[in-house]
Amino acid sequence: MEGSCCSTSTTTTTENKRKQRNNSQQDKPYRGIRMRKWGKWVAEIREPNKRSRIWLGSYSSPVAAARAYDTAVFYLRGPSARLNFPELILEEDVLLDISAASIRKKATEVGAREDAIQTARNQSESNPVNQLAEKPDLNKYPESSEED
Repeated sequence: MEGSCCSTSTTTTTENKRKQRNNSQQDKPYRGIRMRKWGKWVAEIREPNKRSRIWLGSYSSPVAAARAYDTAVFYLRGPSARLNFPELILEEDVLLDISAASIRKKATEVGAREDAIQTARNQSESNPVNQLAEKPDLNKYPESSEED
């Protein structure tokens, strides 16, 4: 009778952990990133064999934060690292000085570039091309459009 009691609590604990894992996967679409309360996405990574972390930046899109994380993890762990976007890492791009500062610099460059691309893409989707073509010339006096 005691064994059945313990197995039930273990089962519930396992089910709770599985539910939490599924919820966290929905909240965190990529590895190595998290979302702040106010909506920004941040990336950081723990240095190997140390307790310290390398801050990789704060971004407006999860893709940009994930790209920054991928860059840092690639330089720390090499080609065997588990990446979010393995097809986007260039193996020819090698850092000779693999210090935390150089990894942070490279990762923030990649993240900032991706963030700019994502922001431009979102703005172009929200602004149709027709609105861009119909910008008024501010140097001209407005013409009256009188219809008879």
